[in-house]
Amino acid sequence: MSESGSAARRDGVVHLLVPYWGDPTLLDQTVASVLAQDDDRWALTIVDDCYPDPAAQQRWDGHPDPRLTYVRNDTNLGVTGNFERCRTLVAHELAAFPGCDDLLHPSYVRRVRAAFDAFPDAAVFQPGVHVVDDHDAEVHGLAERVKSWLRPRVDVPTQLRGERLATGLLHGDWLYWPSLAFRAEALAHRPFRQDLPVILDLALIMDVVTDGGGLVLDPEVSFTYRRHDASASSTARFDGQRFRDEERFHHEVVARLDELGWRRARRAARWHATSRLHAVSLLPAALRTRDRGQVRTLLGHALGRTQDPGA
Repeated sequence: MSESGSAARRDGVVHLLVPYWGDPTLLDQTVASVLAQDDDRWALTIVDDCYPDPAAQQRWDGHPDPRLTYVRNDTNLGVTGNFERCRTLVAHELAAFPGCDDLLHPSYVRRVRAAFDAFPDAAVFQPGVHVVDDHDAEVHGLAERVKSWLRPRVDVPTQLRGERLATGLLHGDWLYWPSLAFRAEALAHRPFRQDLPVILDLALIMDVVTDGGGLVLDPEVSFTYRRHDASASSTARFDGQRFRDEERFHHEVVARLDELGWRRARRAARWHATSRLHAVSLLPAALRTRDRGQVRTLLGHALGRTQDPGA
């Protein structure tokens, strides 16, 4: 298999690259959902980041379906490193990076291929997404409500692009990263940023959008995303890295938006309102822990104290 993201073929095949680390039973369900596709123009690569349980390797290495490949990293690369490893393995015209606990509906590959056929200059595809929790119950939490408010309303597959798309994403990222599909050529020379581990997805998408790439938004649900519980203890351990990364990213993107003359998008990047509201939503839990460092970090982000004064 190719080790270069630029080696993808123009063959209409959707290459599904799954960065694996976790429950092998959930991975089995993900793979089963790929095998159940009603369009057989797909390839699947499981990229095992040295998970200690050998079950996945025993089950999927050497699978009789030639479209399914299992590879194991020589060393543990971590989340961002394994995403980058997946990107370098893209070997077909279209590519997606579903999580190892997500589910593709039988129509997913068909919808991806149809969207890119209908919009030949599009770079990204966002399907309709169903969100479930650890127990397969449907989720209607704050994150889903915010994404629903921010996401443009469309009745049929619709291409979005340019400043309108950039502005919306900078107000708040309404995409579901694991469900996205890409033209491989849009990924070929865009490595995942290892310095932005939490928002490496938005950083890549904004590179695509500011370079003129379009996004097809499909209202039909063809993907199930699993959102794991965010426990109070995980909030208590919050160290603010996410918000520091977001501040840095938004300041960086302002310069690119200035070059393009995208004033509305620039304002959205300056204010990154939903990111700051997210910090506000975490304040009650931080106050309960009486961790002054967390409270200062959250307040600083919420109030924009670290915002570029020259913006």
